[in-house]
Amino acid sequence: MKESKRAPFKDKPLRYPGQSLDDQIQNLLDKMDEISIVPLMLILLAFMEWSRWYFKSVVSLSTAILFSLFALIASIVTVVRIRRLRRLRRQLAIGRDGERVVGQCLEDLRVKGYRVLHDIVVKDFNIDHVVISPKGIYTIETKTVSKPLRGESVISFEGEKILINGIKPDRDPIIQARAQAAWIKDFLKSALGKNLSVRPVVIFPGWFVKGSPNCSDVWVLNEKALPAFIERELTLVSPDDLQAITFQISQYIRAQ
Repeated sequence: MKESKRAPFKDKPLRYPGQSLDDQIQNLLDKMDEISIVPLMLILLAFMEWSRWYFKSVVSLSTAILFSLFALIASIVTVVRIRRLRRLRRQLAIGRDGERVVGQCLEDLRVKGYRVLHDIVVKDFNIDHVVISPKGIYTIETKTVSKPLRGESVISFEGEKILINGIKPDRDPIIQARAQAAWIKDFLKSALGKNLSVRPVVIFPGWFVKGSPNCSDVWVLNEKALPAFIERELTLVSPDDLQAITFQISQYIRAQ
C-alpha cells in the first residue's frame, strides 16, 4: 500500500511581485507550444507523402502537393499567431519586471517594521502591492511604461488627470487605484469591523513625476519617492491593528 504524504509546511506561501503576470507569461508559452503541434504534424505528413511518391508507392503527386499546401498554410497561420503572442509576452514581461522593481524597493521598508504583501488576486483585478505600516495602509498600482529613446520622459499629475509625456493613458490609473483601495477598505471592515483609512498609490517605476501628489487622495510617484512620503504621515495604525490587518490579508492570499 502506497504511503500517504503531505507537504512539510502548514501554510501556502505568500505571492511574490508580478506572480500573476508570470502566470500569464507561462500560459502564453504553453499556448505557443500547443499551436506549433499542428503545422509540425502536417509537415511530417507531407514529408511522408513525398517519400511514398518518390519511392513509387500508390500515392499520387497531387496528394503530396495537397498535403504540402496544408502544411504551408498551417505554418503561415502559426507564425503569425506566435509573433502576436511574443509581442504580448514582451509587454507582460515589462509589466512583471516593473512590479518586481517596485516590490524590491518596498522590501526595504521591512526594516522599519512595515508589512509588505504582493499580488493580491481579487475577482476582477489584482492589487500589485499593499504596505501596512504604523503610518497607514497603502495599496499600490504599478504602471510600467516604456520611455521614448529621445526627448522628455515626464509623468504629469494635477489631482485627477495623469499625462504621460502630455498624453492621457488608455486606462485611467486613478480609477484603478481607488478601486483597489476601496476593496481593501471593505475587506478589512468585514474582517475586523473597523473603518480603516486606505491610501491609493500609483507608481511609475523609473519615471520623473511632476506635480503635487498631495493635491488628491491618490499619490502618484516613482518607486524611490514612496518611502519618504509614507514617513511624513502621522501614526495611524496601532501595533495590534497592524498585526491583525497583516494576518487577515495574508490569510486571504493563502486561501486563493
